[in-house]
Formats: sequence, structure tokens, C-alpha cells
Amino acid sequence: MRSRTSRLISAGFLLVAVLSVVLPFLALVSAALQPSGTLVPRLTWPTDPHWENFLSAWTMAGFGSLLASSAIIAVVVVPISVICSTLAGYAMGTMRMPAKGALFAFFLAGLTLPYEAIVIPLYFSMRSTGLIDTYWAVILPLVGAFMPFGIFWMRTHFESVPNELIEAAQLDGAGRFRTLIQILIPGAKPAIITYALLTFMWAWNQFLLALILIRDPARRTAPSGLGTFVQQFGENIPLLAAGTIIVIVPIVVLYFIFQRKFVAGLVQGALK
Repeated sequence: MRSRTSRLISAGFLLVAVLSVVLPFLALVSAALQPSGTLVPRLTWPTDPHWENFLSAWTMAGFGSLLASSAIIAVVVVPISVICSTLAGYAMGTMRMPAKGALFAFFLAGLTLPYEAIVIPLYFSMRSTGLIDTYWAVILPLVGAFMPFGIFWMRTHFESVPNELIEAAQLDGAGRFRTLIQILIPGAKPAIITYALLTFMWAWNQFLLALILIRDPARRTAPSGLGTFVQQFGENIPLLAAGTIIVIVPIVVLYFIFQRKFVAGLVQGALK
């Protein structure tokens, strides 16, 4: 009886969670297909969907160059962050080093540092180095900002690896780097893919740094361009909804492609 009740409660929570995600998305799609300039008071599917709203939003906001900028930044940030976080997490999770606890606490302190507190010093630093108004002005700070979580995530995974496995590899003549590449990386794929997806999403959704550090509107990220688009067409709800969908579609598609690995990585991290 209790098991049946618990299953019903779990199913109810899952249903509420699904509806909380699906209904807003359906409302957004419905709003995007309404006639341009109309208000959308409730969730209603239009009898004559206006698919041209997506083309209008794409043209007016220049989403072609904005999406390309977001893709360039995310594609560069992800491998650098994954490699650095994997190496650092491997070292802090499996090796002995002096003051390792204090060093790890220092990295964790970076999780509490908000972008708003560093964006002005970053601007002057990037301007003094000549990187302002370039993609590197956003890429380098993002790599540094993602490192604390990446080190924490990968360290948690490597700490769960049995020491006997590492010792066996060393007895067979494998060095530390070979042990990482050939022995530990294959088992760490779910954790690495999950972190890579999270990093891609965070880099893709970057708004503030791109707005401050890149002055050319055509070279900013898609969320930054969407913010400018909102200021220009704030009263045209269908166009705003269409622009929002254009920005979030790449993330949704990427999640559906790697959802099994993503969920496996989250569950693996939760269990560990």
C-alpha cells in the first residue's frame, strides 16, 4: 500500500515538473505564431500560424551573426574548460600535494564571485591588453569563471575511483598521464559530457560580459542581441517570442542529442 502511494506521489511530482516546463514552452511557441503586434492573453493555438515571425525576428535582430558569435565563444570555451578542469580535478582527486585542501577551498571561493563584481576591473584589464571588442575578451574570463565548478565536479568523480585501479596501472608501468588518458578518462565520459554541456549552455547564455566587453553589436552573443531586440520591439510580443525561441533552440537540440549522457552524468555525480 505504501509503495503504491509513494509511486502515485512520485508520478504526481513528475507530472507537475513536466507541466511546469512544457506549458511555458508551448505558450512561447503559441505567442510566436500569433499575428505580429497582437497581445496573447492566454495559451491558444492560432488558426492561421504566422511562421514568418521567425524570419522577421531573424532579419531585424541580425541573429545570424549573433548566433555565430555565441557558437564561436562556446566552442572555444568548452574544450579549454574541460581540459583544464579534468587535469586539475585529476590532480586534486588522486595525488598528494602540499596545502591541497587550502587550494581547493580557494577554488571553491570562486563559486561565490558574481560577474557584477568583476566586470568593471575586467573591462580595464582587457582594454589595457588590447583584447577589448574581441571574442577573447569574453572567452578568457568565462574559462576562469567556470574553473571552480569544473574542478569541484571532476575532483568529485576522480575521488570515487578506487585507488587499486590507479596502483594497478602504475605497477604495469603507466605514468600518471597515461593512467588518466587510457584508464580513467573512459570511465569519466558521463561526468565530462555533463560538464561540457553545462559549460556550453552557460557560455551560450552569456549576457553581461558580452554586453560590456564587446562594443560591436554585431559581434555580441545571441542573448545580448536579444536584450537589444527587446528594447526595440518590446511591445511586439510575437516577434519577441520568436526571437527567444531562436536563441534557445540550439541548447534544446544539443540536450536532446546528449540527454542520455547528461542524465547519466548527473545521476553518477549524485550517487557519488
